Amino acid sequence: MKRRRVAVAAGFCFSLFVGTLVNLLFVPGFEHHQQGRSQRHITPSAATELPVANTRAELHSQIQERYYEVVRYQRHRANPTRLLEGRRLMDLALRSPATDRLTIREHAREMTTPLGCRDLDKVISHQYLGSGYTKAVYKASLNATFSVALKSVDFGGHDMDSCVRKYASPKDCYRLASYKIVKEMILLQRLKHPNILKLYGYCYQDNSDIKDTLTTITELGAPLEMIQLLQTSWEERFRICLSLVRLLQYLAHSPLGSIALLDFRPRQFVVVDGELKVTDLDDASVDETLCSSSADCFMEFPARNFTLNCSRQGYCQGMNEKRNLYNAYRFFFTYLLPHSAPASLRPLLDEIVNSTGELRWGIDQTLAQLEKVLTLYQSGQYLRNSTPDVPHSDFLPVTGSAIVGENYRCWPSYHHEGCLLSVFNVGEAIAICESHRQCRAFVLTNQTTWTGRQLVFFKSGSAKLAPDASKVTFLQVK
Repeated sequence: MKRRRVAVAAGFCFSLFVGTLVNLLFVPGFEHHQQGRSQRHITPSAATELPVANTRAELHSQIQERYYEVVRYQRHRANPTRLLEGRRLMDLALRSPATDRLTIREHAREMTTPLGCRDLDKVISHQYLGSGYTKAVYKASLNATFSVALKSVDFGGHDMDSCVRKYASPKDCYRLASYKIVKEMILLQRLKHPNILKLYGYCYQDNSDIKDTLTTITELGAPLEMIQLLQTSWEERFRICLSLVRLLQYLAHSPLGSIALLDFRPRQFVVVDGELKVTDLDDASVDETLCSSSADCFMEFPARNFTLNCSRQGYCQGMNEKRNLYNAYRFFFTYLLPHSAPASLRPLLDEIVNSTGELRWGIDQTLAQLEKVLTLYQSGQYLRNSTPDVPHSDFLPVTGSAIVGENYRCWPSYHHEGCLLSVFNVGEAIAICESHRQCRAFVLTNQTTWTGRQLVFFKSGSAKLAPDASKVTFLQVK
């Protein structure tokens, strides 16, 4: 009897172990996760069994389609009235295999960029930053003071993995994926704007499996963390929105025509020295939607739908521009613009948010209104005589001094352990101090923000007053 109980218990434990192992191995997403991060070389054996001729023709058709897209961007084609003609020519070209003779290396020959393969050989350290469906991104330090971002096809990513599984051709699948990087490289070179990431160079190298693997070398930016951004000052959040609108205004009137960012999410942007810059352009498009009536010009979003006008030339008027603008509204403006803004600026900011959310304004008018907000903020006109121009008699200035310690926290602050805010003048600093229950003094620093406003430390006391030639302290007189 005792042996039987032991056998039953052992069987139960074994079944539990097997069940747990099965759950771990076959839980949804586990296999893709392992391949996405650890499998760097995909073999054709993973492919789904399909008729070879059909799958090969289908894959080559996709490669040619991306190839011609790259060629169009190289040739600066930006005439919306020729869209239909261009598509017909492209369809004809896709039927001819002889048109796909160029290698991806040839697309970069005319580019003049300062960095290349020799510079990558001198990298002193590198760090994996992340990846999307197609690309993996790394941080590479070329020396002690200069770092760049490296982008290349992610061999274990979704695009390569799904393509090889379907078509059983790693080389052709790499070629298909690499054209997205080539397209982005060409756009980064063709489009010059302060809010577009800089292209520093590129490198073609052969590896053991695939010839001509491409790596692009770009400016390095910090990921846009929305949660962190919501905790910063309104001034910094306004700068992000202004940077974005300046970018979208340029894209609406770019040398290539009106450009839509089809994959418009915060993760497609980075921050460089406080400025927002777009980093992913492989899903950008200059093609305005063709139409025969306004019913074809339908834009659908999770919370709103819009119908635009169909022009006489047969394309939807301003669809690229307005798609970008509405995405800016739903991903950025609603969260970053009005919250904790100066009270006198909120009506104008609310109007900007509401008008872009309804698409009553185009990008030009939106930019003009944001520039107006900037002017009001930089000039101090937003204060509307609500703060004095000269110090109150209740505050005594002490030149060449600062207060050590005596900090208290406020929100939002430029300093996580103190209350560091920007002000237009001393009068605004006094008004802020009087509005804070803890404030008994403040220190004018010699630091300014991007708008030229002065940074001020607000203090809970003045017991530790110390000499500092670069600062001025204002003590509240009781």
